[in-house]
Amino acid sequence: MASRSVPVTLVTATVFLAALVGCAPQEPTPSTPSASGPACGKDTLKTRAGGKLTVGTDDPAYEPWFSDNKPENGKGFESAVAYAVAEKLGYAREDVVWTRVTFNNAIAPGPKTYDFDINQFSVTDERKKAVDFSSPYYLVRQTVIALKTSKIAKAKSLAELKDAKLGAQVGTTSYQAITDVIRPTGKPQVYNSNDDAKKALQNGQIDGLVVDLPTAFYITGAEVTDATIVGQMPQVGVPEPFGLVLDKDSPLTGCVTQAVDALRNDGTLTALEKQWLAQTAGAAELT
Repeated sequence: MASRSVPVTLVTATVFLAALVGCAPQEPTPSTPSASGPACGKDTLKTRAGGKLTVGTDDPAYEPWFSDNKPENGKGFESAVAYAVAEKLGYAREDVVWTRVTFNNAIAPGPKTYDFDINQFSVTDERKKAVDFSSPYYLVRQTVIALKTSKIAKAKSLAELKDAKLGAQVGTTSYQAITDVIRPTGKPQVYNSNDDAKKALQNGQIDGLVVDLPTAFYITGAEVTDATIVGQMPQVGVPEPFGLVLDKDSPLTGCVTQAVDALRNDGTLTALEKQWLAQTAGAAELT
């Protein structure tokens, strides 16, 4: 998962705060038109193909972000977000065309084969030198994973984790989530890397491991298949943002950002997150 997301540290906290300032909703201007205004309509947007919206993602496209490696079916969190953005911009479902782009090519400098790409791209200053980002459509949540045989595997609340032996990588928001949100009775175990932490989990040295949600999906789906996601925690610290990727200085960036902002403000993004990441993918919220 390191290729897609980056560790959330004090440095990335500064990056994210800067990103939020740059992406905050603004009054419509010629450079940042409203998604509902005529400048952002299907008939006026300068997309790759007139009347069509070309959306890129990787191949394969993984669960729960997509379903059955078919982004065009509208299932999975990111597929659903892409279609919701398209609708805000005035595009019907049949107007959306998908194209496959490898992760690294999607964020490399140079002309793009898409209007925007959605593929769990973390917004970073380094990447912003080569591409544009929309405002965040997802803020990464911290989660607890445990072996299916663990005493906390079926925990539903933070209170049930108080007496658990928990671990996380040093210097991450995951560790901060343990100390600030769960506040266990015992001192958390700290590891130099997630690989070391995973080994501790597999060896039974800790009851649960705290990682971000994308990493949790990857670990439980591909690396430690006898582990399960116990649940997501309330937001802590400065979360890592995912943004839609566009060509550098794309004329679409303002409209796409306004569409994402509208979806956030009307509750659509929250509803899609609950549907595809919490309910369908089994990452329920710990209360």
